[in-house]
Amino acid sequence: MNAPSLRQKNRRLATGIAGIALGMVGLAYASVPLYRLFCQVTGFGGTVMVDGGPAPGATAQPITIRFNANVSQGLPWHFAPAQRSLTLHLGEEGVAFYVARNLADRPVTGVAAYNVTPAIVGRYFHKTACFCFEQQTLAPGQDIDMPLAFWVDPKLAADPATRDIRTITISYSFFRSLEDADRAGALANAGAHVGRATP
Repeated sequence: MNAPSLRQKNRRLATGIAGIALGMVGLAYASVPLYRLFCQVTGFGGTVMVDGGPAPGATAQPITIRFNANVSQGLPWHFAPAQRSLTLHLGEEGVAFYVARNLADRPVTGVAAYNVTPAIVGRYFHKTACFCFEQQTLAPGQDIDMPLAFWVDPKLAADPATRDIRTITISYSFFRSLEDADRAGALANAGAHVGRATP
């Protein structure tokens, strides 16, 4: 049996290097979706649990939810929560609203990302309806109300790491596009929109 020629060895080496390079490119493209999936499953980094089913019913323990809003530079919108906070009981479904207004003299499109703090409560915050990750186009001067439906799992009170937490803050940030949100690092801790995968 003849030993492989130098040309065959070089061809195998080139094929191996090309395979490694393609694998690295594939891994680079898959890293953000894989990280998002990990965060959604574990609640890591304040990622809100998505579509956690119906609220299990209220317990006696109250929890206060604070609402925060931000607009990225270059997006000519006013964006704010309609209420500063809402106190409800663990397991009780809550509904809150955010309000946006286009301050420009032309239609402008924006898209929202969100997270919760403290980050450790992400696994217990279940969002059942919201406006995140869906493009919102507002006409000049247009106002829009955007609802958020959610509940906080009663298991929060049984976890030694979270049982003393009485306040959770949910923050929404509006960007011109998901690409802008990704560049700003806003998607790393964001979960998917209810009923569909994150783009």
